[in-house]
Amino acid sequence: MMAPRSRLQDGRPYPLGPTCDGKGINFALFSANAEKVELCLFDDKGEREVERLALPEYTDEVWHGRLPGARPGLLYGYRVHGPYDPLNGHRFNANKLLVDPYARELSGTLEWSDLNCGYTVGDARADLSFDTRDNASLMPKCRVTGAVPDRHAASRRPNTPWHMTAIYELHVRGYTKRHPDVPTHLRGTIAGLARPEILRHLRDLGATAVELLPIHPVAVDRRLAAHGLPNYWGYNSFNYFAVEPRYLASGHLDEFRRAVDAFHEAGIEVILDVVYNHTGEGGELGPTLSFRGIDNASYYCLANDRRRYLDVTGCQNSLNVSHPRVLQMVMDSLRYWAGEMHVDGFRFDLAVALARENHHFSGNATFLAAVAQDPILAKTKLIAEPWDLGADGYKLGGFPPGWAEWNDRFRDSVRKFWRGDRHMIGDLAFRLTGSSDIFRTRGRKLWSSVNFITAHDGFTLEDLVSHQKKHNAANLENDADGTDNNLSWNCGVEGPTLDPAILALRQRQKRNMMATLLLSQGVPMLLAGDELGHTQNGNNNPYCQDNETSWLDWENRSPADEEFLKFIRELLRIRTGHPAFHRQHFFHGEHINGDGTKDITWLAREGREMTARDWHDMQCRCLGFHLNGKWKAGSVAAEEKLPEKDFIVLLNADEDEVSFRLPEASLGPRWRPIVDTARPHGQTEGRMFGAGDAVALAGRSFLLLMEG
Repeated sequence: MMAPRSRLQDGRPYPLGPTCDGKGINFALFSANAEKVELCLFDDKGEREVERLALPEYTDEVWHGRLPGARPGLLYGYRVHGPYDPLNGHRFNANKLLVDPYARELSGTLEWSDLNCGYTVGDARADLSFDTRDNASLMPKCRVTGAVPDRHAASRRPNTPWHMTAIYELHVRGYTKRHPDVPTHLRGTIAGLARPEILRHLRDLGATAVELLPIHPVAVDRRLAAHGLPNYWGYNSFNYFAVEPRYLASGHLDEFRRAVDAFHEAGIEVILDVVYNHTGEGGELGPTLSFRGIDNASYYCLANDRRRYLDVTGCQNSLNVSHPRVLQMVMDSLRYWAGEMHVDGFRFDLAVALARENHHFSGNATFLAAVAQDPILAKTKLIAEPWDLGADGYKLGGFPPGWAEWNDRFRDSVRKFWRGDRHMIGDLAFRLTGSSDIFRTRGRKLWSSVNFITAHDGFTLEDLVSHQKKHNAANLENDADGTDNNLSWNCGVEGPTLDPAILALRQRQKRNMMATLLLSQGVPMLLAGDELGHTQNGNNNPYCQDNETSWLDWENRSPADEEFLKFIRELLRIRTGHPAFHRQHFFHGEHINGDGTKDITWLAREGREMTARDWHDMQCRCLGFHLNGKWKAGSVAAEEKLPEKDFIVLLNADEDEVSFRLPEASLGPRWRPIVDTARPHGQTEGRMFGAGDAVALAGRSFLLLMEG
């Protein structure tokens, strides 16, 4: 849609980005150091620049102008004039078309080209040189969108309480790319993700929230492009308001709105994985796509020599969230997704980078304070990845009240325990009960701990029990990428095998770890495909594998895979149906109600309560506990009108069977096994046990008993 030729009116410096009023469009762009900003208009296909207009006004470091008669659908970009002086932090180059940081839609996808660099690639002076070539033909164009329709959907938000939440992490493209029931033209898109077949699977599984890997527009770097590899995961954003065009079957943002509504109608919340810690423009040898060309010295944390970038992210740059206008952009982005798009929460990649002030993490950082006081964000779920790659960057437990955190201590402890490591029971006890040693401060609740065993970064569950080491050759980095600390065990053979004994052991280990995850206190997070037996063939870092390595296979599942899917469904049903497994308050290990029982009692194999000597038994790889399910112990059984059942949980990571005597009648007279990972498919034999009975706890098994 071509805009009528017209001089720009002065317009307003707010809000930032394009704003339609029905009679024209106001454009506003922040740049403290620019000398001139030009609005470039394009034809309907984005192939030809039809007009270039200088924004006429500059107010409070915002360049602005209003284009009368313009309508939604207009394609545009910016050219920003200013000094090209890398030694002083400035990298303006008006030969490069730039994406508006506030653009809601992009037309066209971004591919790597040296033409997008502000310097002459190969020049002896590298980034100190200046490239005069125009790159407009290669850049995606910004598309002006209309007002967001009032969907009256706020009342339909699931608003799932934190303690009832079960998160399911997935990749938009890889999740449906091979799904046989999703129409071919919708596979790998947001629309495909909202299909009834997908929603039914998630609902039947028991997931209450999906956590989508980054959906913002993605930049690819030179090395990947040279090898013909994409940035599949998408942790390389260059805009925080639009959706990556490849994820939109329709090409329009309304597809995302409709998908969120569909998830909400299915009772499932939508959480976005957001990457505000760095951008896809990389370091000084990266491309000029948006922020670098608009105001490099404001948007990025620069080193003392101003030419280089401070990098606490491992991605060659760090976004300068301490700058008021950059912080405003991040907050505007979050409010946009939570308010207008009805997203239910956010997982913040490398969140420590956002909370650094004077290079050090602060629990009272400006970013954290801004989020805490925001009335829209206060209603959302906030999840921190509590580390970055800078000095002193590991801050698990350091985020303020209101935040949940990815708990990698849970992941590591569970992996170590089930592979048979010694001296793990004390640490495991903390992880099973919500990691009070980490999170029990400042009134924080058990849901502060987001527990996981697998995530997008690392082995899948199938690979965790099938590979002793990573196999990342396909990434073309000489197998140097990805962690070597997998804490995995291949059960005797590396990779695929036809040995039935090893296959059976692998399935048992998977059941052990899933039972531990889904029946522990805190918020469980599952990796998409683990329930289907998905393998990446030992690749623990498939960030650049947009192929069958990463795409889920929905059809070729073994009978064992089908049974494992049923097992996970049953575990989530138990977790949801019994408040004992989704408490809000930490355990105290104290007597309650004067009935002689504690909220939790740790059990020795003799049926008695554990002593300090038991906890320090270096050889013990067996752990048991009685879980009091009565609501006064801190659960919400009365409010939820759910059964107040007690449970006994027994875990044995030793290869040999052990005899475990149940406690005396004071902790319950009769016990019925309901989960037994030693048995194929996790079913139980239906036998009842009495107080004081001896239970034969099989080697490498998890047994759950319920009173009554």
